[in-house]
Amino acid sequence: MNIAGSLTQVLPIEDSSQIGHARRTAQKLAEQHGFDENDAGRVALVATELASNVLKHAQRGEFHLRVLARPGNAFGIEMQTVDRAQGFDLDACLADGFSTGGTQGIGLGAVSRQTNVFDVYADHRGAVLLARIFARSDRQADVRFGVSQHSLHADPACGDVWHLAYEGARISALVVDGLGHGEDAERAGLAGAQAFARAPFADPVMLMEDLHQEMLGTRGGAVAFAQFDSQRDGLTFAGVGNIGASLLDPEKSRGLASHPGIVGGQYRKAKPFDYAHVNGHLLIMYSDGLQSRWNLKDYPGLVHRHPAVIASVLHRDFCRGRDDVTVLVVDLEATHG
Repeated sequence: MNIAGSLTQVLPIEDSSQIGHARRTAQKLAEQHGFDENDAGRVALVATELASNVLKHAQRGEFHLRVLARPGNAFGIEMQTVDRAQGFDLDACLADGFSTGGTQGIGLGAVSRQTNVFDVYADHRGAVLLARIFARSDRQADVRFGVSQHSLHADPACGDVWHLAYEGARISALVVDGLGHGEDAERAGLAGAQAFARAPFADPVMLMEDLHQEMLGTRGGAVAFAQFDSQRDGLTFAGVGNIGASLLDPEKSRGLASHPGIVGGQYRKAKPFDYAHVNGHLLIMYSDGLQSRWNLKDYPGLVHRHPAVIASVLHRDFCRGRDDVTVLVVDLEATHG
């Protein structure tokens, strides 16, 4: 399964009129991707409750929306709300019958039963709520990755590009940051992703050279990819430029090393690095639009949350605000179908 990158769609939630816009936008996206009336209605219901909850406890926040590629050419809808409020009463919000104001008052607990994936992280810095909904006919397991990708000043073009490939027990993940931002940077990133998608599990030295050849004639950019194989319980990482990457478990974090240079410009052949005993770890890759000084130990319990929640928390708290930004989080599970 190949998952091509896409931007996170962001809708502000600052007054009650924007709840309806979030509902209509999410429902339309579901309908466009094959959801029937009942399943699109579930999306609309959850979107309404999530957006209403932001106004109730935070007064303002954001509604994040994306389409999820699923095995077998199916699709899911991912919705998240992100805020910076203090004092989120998770127990009250999860209680059935707790009204978030202007809704049926069914509560986030009941909403969670309308979803295939529901997760929350809340502390004094704010809250992130995640809901993933698949069609009722789609009984495949959730693919445990998350991404938060945003272009500078909401430009339609984004110089950051990501790509994921799943094949049996193997996962390959790519992040490219085209130099600068805007259309020329995006062109460089897409050229690299195109080469990666053709052979994501190829020998890493050859694969990096393929990306280099494809990106010649563009601005070039920073590139990193990680190839995970659960059967050998190992990960191979190759990077050129300033894509950040870490392997984490609840006890420790390991930074992954890149080489200097510009893919599509000048670089020496990138020696890949191998990391053992990584089954069950989190892989986090990010462009330099994200500060590198974050530490998940400052967020008790966050390492155990869904990768999509982790990506949104890191983006919310560590985005530099002066470049495109991508945060890709992948759960290195033991097996994948």
